Amino acid sequence: MSDKDIERSRYDDEAQNALNTDNLLSVNALTLPLKAPYDFYRSVVVERINSESRVLEIAAGMGENTEFLLATGATVCAIDISEHSLSVMKKRFNTNKLTTKVADMEKLPFADESFDIVVNAGSLSYADHEVVLGEIHRVLKVKGVFIAVDSLNNNPIYRLNRYIHYLRGSRSLSVIKRTPDLKLLHKYEQKFGKIEVKFFGSISFLTPLMIRLFSEKITTKISDGVDRIFSIKKSAFKFVLVAKKQ
Repeated sequence: MSDKDIERSRYDDEAQNALNTDNLLSVNALTLPLKAPYDFYRSVVVERINSESRVLEIAAGMGENTEFLLATGATVCAIDISEHSLSVMKKRFNTNKLTTKVADMEKLPFADESFDIVVNAGSLSYADHEVVLGEIHRVLKVKGVFIAVDSLNNNPIYRLNRYIHYLRGSRSLSVIKRTPDLKLLHKYEQKFGKIEVKFFGSISFLTPLMIRLFSEKITTKISDGVDRIFSIKKSAFKFVLVAKKQ
């Protein structure tokens, strides 16, 4: 069984459990310091779409990051390799503004220049970067925008933590190896011509301890302050990428 099949099976099982237990709500269990990149990602997306936009969400999962897209009134197409995950999404969101399709982000089943916006939250490591980059660029209209939030793999502390997750069986090795890094962001810059990137969480590994000593709000202020003051990049835990097709 390939790593992709392993991940598909993992997410199918999680989705089937959600369907069986009727537990279809979004998972928002992140503490405040770890939510910052996702909150920023959502604000960036919302700024750039409206009710006339055609949006493609790749590797959309069970719709954990889909609800806010639909709230804009945009037409959203969500794809994922897990059929069960998309079944959860369709059950959660009963609207004609949403279509779903079982598809691999390495082979997007859409014509060239089909979408105004392509978005992705945390799934770039599940496929070949060069192929996905080409596919995203292909299906975007001229002046279209790709927006992503994901983990960065340049900090050795976070690399070690991801490898521990692999040893525990919660992630496949190829996914760990494909976690985005600064080299990948440079490839997006080369392909799109110009990108904007914001980095987050240089001290995220300390936040569990800091929350015990202080509070979530104070820890968030400290974490955000460190990121801002030191203009972090290589030490970041997460990033938000905005790439506009020229």
